[in-house]
Amino acid sequence: MPAAEWSTRKDLARLIGALGEGQARYVGGAVRDTLLGADVQDIDLATPLAPVEVIARLDAAKIRSVPTGIAHGTVTAILDSGNVEITTLRRDVATDGRRAEVVFASDWREDAARRDFTINALYADPQTHEVFDYFGGLRDLAARRIRFIGDAHERIREDHLRILRYFRFQARFGSDPADEKAEQACHELRATLAELSRERVGWELQNLLALRDPAPTVARMAELGVLGVILPEARAQPLADLVAAEAGQHIAPDPIRRLAALLPADPAQADAVAARLRLSNTQRKRLAAAAARGDALPTADANAARALGYKLGRDGALDRLLLMGSDTSAIADWDIPVFPLKGGDLVAAGVAEGPRVSRLLRKIEAQWIAEGFPEEARVSALLEAELARS
Repeated sequence: MPAAEWSTRKDLARLIGALGEGQARYVGGAVRDTLLGADVQDIDLATPLAPVEVIARLDAAKIRSVPTGIAHGTVTAILDSGNVEITTLRRDVATDGRRAEVVFASDWREDAARRDFTINALYADPQTHEVFDYFGGLRDLAARRIRFIGDAHERIREDHLRILRYFRFQARFGSDPADEKAEQACHELRATLAELSRERVGWELQNLLALRDPAPTVARMAELGVLGVILPEARAQPLADLVAAEAGQHIAPDPIRRLAALLPADPAQADAVAARLRLSNTQRKRLAAAAARGDALPTADANAARALGYKLGRDGALDRLLLMGSDTSAIADWDIPVFPLKGGDLVAAGVAEGPRVSRLLRKIEAQWIAEGFPEEARVSALLEAELARS
């Protein structure tokens, strides 16, 4: 494994030293992404030490730890430059497609054999950076091939979520054509996705949609019948249109906006999907607002775009405009203004308190928006004109 900036962290070296020589290896994403020259987000260590021994050694070195997944062998070391998860080598003794019963092990290959894909079963020595590859992961990484370890059907039966993880990794790292055995297994076992919790499905779906361009992979999921199991309302083509619109206008990917693209323009249906996937209240409201686009045609009217921004906020307006194929430049660097008139201003001008205050405010605000959000002096003139008319 080539030298990487993350591997030179002093607190990481101290952690490795606390565990002892030969007692830890980097594993998974940190190794994979370093070999690909990509940014490393998370660092994971594997160790033959039992969790209680890991905690004892960290305590002796005065490194704080948290038993974040102690039943499954995971201890998190709290370091100044970023936390590190340390997991004891394991092997599965029972699985039901949703969870696994594990026992701790001491054999590195045995630990690698229970992982999902060959490119995720790469280990590296922290001192020498030697890579340990038990199932052809280096070869698959070079070919950009996402391949299950061993029998793909067996791996999916152990954990049904691996179907969605396969497509996420295919979208991020894979090449075309995809691994035939992997796709066949995902297709044949697609119905098992219905056994998963909706939270797990929703989270994995968001991770997929957040990637740079998931549209070809999502289209393939639709062809294989996988998308229909987790999102029967989905249509794949609008997602490709949205991804193109985002790229053309230099807008960062957003998984909720992309989920909205997959769904019909029906707020009630979008809300039902959000509830089913256990999205947060904020995400749920945003998805429904994006679905309220109806059959509106694209617009090049800058003031119409800003009116939308004023009504929905920047994110909500970006969602609607991009989903309609409209230009977003009018709100890109626009500071959304605050309507300068308050109810108290109308009362001070002689309007009696009551419903008329609210009606006048809404009327003047509508004029203010229609005129492109003019300065306060113009708002005062609009108020005077309304008062004169009445």
